[in-house]
Amino acid sequence: MWVLTPAAFAGKLLSVFRQPLSSLWRSLVPLFCWLRATWLLASKRTKQQLVWREPDETKEEEEDPPLSTTPTSVNYHFTRQCNYKCGFCFHTAKTSFVLPLEEAKRGLLLLKEAGMEKINFSGGEPFLHDRGEYLGKLVKFCKTELQLPSVSIVSNGSLIRERWFQNYGEYLDILAVSCDSFDEEVNVLIGRGQGKKNHVENLQKLRTWCRDYRVAFKINSVINRFNVEEDMTEQIKALNPVRWKVFQCLLIEGENCGEDALREAERFVIGDEEFERFLERHKEVSCLVPESNQKMKDSYLILDEYMRFLNCRKGRKDPSKSILDVGVEEAIKFSGFDEKMFLKRGGKYTWSKADLKLDW
Repeated sequence: MWVLTPAAFAGKLLSVFRQPLSSLWRSLVPLFCWLRATWLLASKRTKQQLVWREPDETKEEEEDPPLSTTPTSVNYHFTRQCNYKCGFCFHTAKTSFVLPLEEAKRGLLLLKEAGMEKINFSGGEPFLHDRGEYLGKLVKFCKTELQLPSVSIVSNGSLIRERWFQNYGEYLDILAVSCDSFDEEVNVLIGRGQGKKNHVENLQKLRTWCRDYRVAFKINSVINRFNVEEDMTEQIKALNPVRWKVFQCLLIEGENCGEDALREAERFVIGDEEFERFLERHKEVSCLVPESNQKMKDSYLILDEYMRFLNCRKGRKDPSKSILDVGVEEAIKFSGFDEKMFLKRGGKYTWSKADLKLDW
């Protein structure tokens, strides 16, 4: 098939119309055939280009696999049961389940093999189950057999006895005790009251035991509507914790707000500006580590009582499958963990008591 340039095509067309009428039709036939062939060829090339581009675009999208997450620091809430009734609690007693000890150890081994360096045991109240013996055995296992650099506990402190320190204190790096106020009436309003027991007095006793048994002492405080105007500077300085973690009260659907929640924490919530004013009031406290809602929500690897990672990205706790069933690498994909925010908020710090060089 012959192909013409635009100039040649014009010349050909002009010569056709100069011919006698009898030969005009004979000359037009090859011209129409050429036009039809040119149009078909152009259509075919266009289709080929479209087919050629689509796989490339798809290939580009598939070239970025998700980055794997290392469970460097894990918070294991092995029980939801608690002896306190804090109104803002975001991990409430929705089940009474606790894994058998050997299953819990198997899960902890899996986490160690996946890169875990720090384990934090929490609840609920972790000293409630089996009077702290279950917890003590896990602490000892993590330090002696798994040889983790850091083993820590978060507790309200009300059920801890000196005998526990005598049996397990050497295996524990950090004990974090929850204390939201140094005014006992405010503690009762929040839900930390326990009859005649004084939460603040008990805190002083725990501080002494931590020093005696060489456990780093830490304080956690949730800043809320009832304590946001309090000045805790002098009391915190006197207790001298290695860290004072200050959290902004956080709402989690299904835990402390919403239809299925066991708490109604809306009345405890404070705004960002109020939280900032509290921090400004305590800026002279060198051990202060603040965590706003934005920093806290997705920057923790949370493992529930079934050893499922809890994803809080949608404002609620959506569980993955258990690491005991699918392994750590598969389960952690659904954790919603923000590793960049974890590092930004100072999630990785000197967390081994051997490295803290404390003056006991």
